[in-house]
Amino acid sequence: MKKQLTALLAPVALLGAFILPLATAVRASTLQNTPGIDRRQQRQQQRIGRGIRRGGLTRHEAVRLERRESRIQRMEDRAKSDGRVTPQERRRINRHLNRVNRGINRQRNDRQRRTY
Repeated sequence: MKKQLTALLAPVALLGAFILPLATAVRASTLQNTPGIDRRQQRQQQRIGRGIRRGGLTRHEAVRLERRESRIQRMEDRAKSDGRVTPQERRRINRHLNRVNRGINRQRNDRQRRTY
């Protein structure tokens, strides 16, 4: 009876030894992923590029906006450094992205034109 029980539980324990680390790794990677933030950053970079190409952003405005974008990227990197992006960190990053977004709109539509 004991041998039968051991024979039945051994594969289950072996399977659990392989699945548990895999499930933990998947969960950890989803806690660290920030696809929504990454998409927003990409769209904002495209908008800055369009503003430069079309002349809606001056050189100084573009440099300032790029600097703000790089600060947000550093914030995101710091949030990911401990292996988990908390909801508070996501809110903070999104709040900063909202501010940069408003800045892009203001700078592109402020009637200052590129002179270079």
